Amino acid sequence: MTADVSGQHRFADRDARLPAWLVEHPLTAGWSWTAFWAALIVADEFLDLAGWSWYVLVGMAALPTLLASLALLHATPRLYLRPHRETVLGHFFVRFLALIAAFLVWGVSVVMSASISTTLQSLVGADEREVTGVGFNLLLAAVPLVVSVLWLAFIIRCAWFLRRLRGWKQIPEPGTVHKKFLRDMPRLRRVVVGLAHPGLLLVAGLGTSVLALLLGAVELTVNVLK
Repeated sequence: MTADVSGQHRFADRDARLPAWLVEHPLTAGWSWTAFWAALIVADEFLDLAGWSWYVLVGMAALPTLLASLALLHATPRLYLRPHRETVLGHFFVRFLALIAAFLVWGVSVVMSASISTTLQSLVGADEREVTGVGFNLLLAAVPLVVSVLWLAFIIRCAWFLRRLRGWKQIPEPGTVHKKFLRDMPRLRRVVVGLAHPGLLLVAGLGTSVLALLLGAVELTVNVLK
């Protein structure tokens, strides 16, 4: 019992150290953080830093809201999401769109594989070893792009559940978030729930990634063939 009381006091002390402004305006702090790192992503295009630097910048831009979102989603049982918020039609329509997207991705992959195969044959001839080597080089060069696409899908999925769980308000309605989540640290709970905002997560994780891609941070060129 004594250990539990001392632990609660320790958590309460840590909770009280959080800045009052951050506790009152967690979403504003999140937007400011994202804007700062987004500006660095733009500056990176002109400063021509290391090729991997955009990964660090995008990761830092999304770090606070991503950690807060993962913590909130991890602590929330799936059954806690109220199923009546989504109609049966909406449920099946979303799955229908997912199937269409999967078919389009499959079709594009088939066309691209045929195009790449033809290009390799025309560039390096019929040498099987050379064609295989170039193919592996292209595969390695495509890894950053594939990781980026999977990252975007992950962010969209997390934002979708956050929208269903806590809505779009900076401070959601009472009872929206699981009552056991950071129950002993109310100030930290307010900050984490505020940062775990679907809009902030989309902009910080999705928007900055798209921005970095549009600025040419990932380039798949014929240099891979050299």
